[in-house]
Amino acid sequence: MAQTILRLPAVKAQNGLFRSAIYIRVSKGNFPKLRSDVPREIGWVESEVTDYIQQRISKSGEIR
Repeated sequence: MAQTILRLPAVKAQNGLFRSAIYIRVSKGNFPKLRSDVPREIGWVESEVTDYIQQRISKSGEIR
């Protein structure tokens, strides 16, 4: 199964996060890791980003 690699503009659009917030979360391990399967091509696996968003939605409905 082929996996779609998302570039930064697509990830920003899906999450509503700024570039800096995404990279901070990546560095802290709170966001999917960047992948580089082809030289000079870097991005995020779409399914991992979608899973991250779904987890955030699920957590937002929990009582704190």
